Amino acid sequence: MDGAAHSGDRLRNELVRVSAQYEGRPGDIARGRELARGFLARVRAAQGLPVSDRATDVVQLVVSELLTNACKYAPGPSLVDLELADDRVEVTVWDSDPVLPVAETADPGRVGRHGLEIVRAVCQSFEVRREPVGKRMRAAVRLVDA
Repeated sequence: MDGAAHSGDRLRNELVRVSAQYEGRPGDIARGRELARGFLARVRAAQGLPVSDRATDVVQLVVSELLTNACKYAPGPSLVDLELADDRVEVTVWDSDPVLPVAETADPGRVGRHGLEIVRAVCQSFEVRREPVGKRMRAAVRLVDA
């Protein structure tokens, strides 16, 4: 019976949180988006929670932008965590670069480097903090539209 209880706890944890490591290889960004899609599909099916199409799109976008920055600017691996927290999904990306990203001022003539601006615009919250190694970026996205 004790083993069954632990198995049930592990299953519940897998349904509300998922993590993956990436090495900055071709295809990692697409794999990160797939991780997000699969996680939200499980949240919808197994937890019975509503997840809007917009939330699915936004979470994939946020994973894509944050993981792109990690792969582009940080040497070594990066980690993506997706976690269900009440009425939202928290997307956390860790990378090995201790330099905190700064959103540039709006410039419609600039090509590229708009990822952080986009993430901040579509999320309910966004924070970055240094870690003993690297940094951790966390963004929250509501499961349903306001």
